[in-house]
Amino acid sequence: MLNLHKNSDSINLWGLVLAAGDGKRVEDFLQHALGNKIPKQYVNFVGRRSMLEHTFDRAVRLIPESRILTIIGRHHLGYAEVRRQLFSRPKQNIIVQPANKETGPGVLLPLMHIYKRSPEAIVAVFPSDHFIWEEDRFMNHVQLAAESVADDPSRIILLAVEAQEPETDYGYVILHDDIGHSDRYGVRRVARFVEKPTVSVACSLVKAGGLWNTMIMVFKVRTLLQFVEQVNPIVHQRFKRVLAAIDTHEESDIVAEVYLNLEPLNFSKGILEKIAVVFPNAISALPVLQVFWSDWGSPQRLMQVQEKFGLTRPCASASRTASRSVPAWQREVA
Repeated sequence: MLNLHKNSDSINLWGLVLAAGDGKRVEDFLQHALGNKIPKQYVNFVGRRSMLEHTFDRAVRLIPESRILTIIGRHHLGYAEVRRQLFSRPKQNIIVQPANKETGPGVLLPLMHIYKRSPEAIVAVFPSDHFIWEEDRFMNHVQLAAESVADDPSRIILLAVEAQEPETDYGYVILHDDIGHSDRYGVRRVARFVEKPTVSVACSLVKAGGLWNTMIMVFKVRTLLQFVEQVNPIVHQRFKRVLAAIDTHEESDIVAEVYLNLEPLNFSKGILEKIAVVFPNAISALPVLQVFWSDWGSPQRLMQVQEKFGLTRPCASASRTASRSVPAWQREVA
């Protein structure tokens, strides 16, 4: 069990699982390994459960299932395996977007549903294609970030892990060198972001103590939407229409119309980086130490991690039968 300081009810913590991506970079690999093109988050690369199911497993250690929303693509429902994995989830917590317009809309659409239900909610965002070995330790850091946001709702907190090597596909977080300025949870100010550096720059960042940006973040939903209104008012206005339509007979039509007129928008580049420029103190980072984390965005990285930990190769089915008493990755490889 996690050693939690405050429970999720006392700080009104909600979870958002991002599963709307199509995983184009690993599509050919999956076609070869599995014989189909099911998006990677629904594939069980390790043991008996998919990446999405492992993400659920981590989230429910901290947040009640009734407060965990999942965003998926409408076309994902064409896969029987996807429907099976989502079957036991509360129907109102599965948010279906009509088209993939990148991570910006993929975050904002479910946030409208959370804001509608609980305007003062604190939200932890979990991409569904991450591998984390020390899961309890990692989720303790998510808890610390949520408590820090509860104390100071004016900021967004990113979880950033120790860089293991000069990876050029990741984003890096460079912290201010005023180490004494961290809050009582260990949260530090961000000096700058470096996105997908060259090998030489990545080497210097690792030597200087740069951290990998996991894009797992915690914020108060009201605060995030206020920032979006300032840095991208057009997108904010369109999603306000969605907010007004939720739970009405017009909801489906309004969402479809909004998405039809949306340009693709990357949440990191199109929203977070703009927030960092306009509001320099708005984004902080919580260093996550002694945790192995990997974003399985490429076949090479996926296979490297499998080899490192002696994990099983992909298989086509998944099962929920395993106990949640120990971390999922260790349990299913044991």
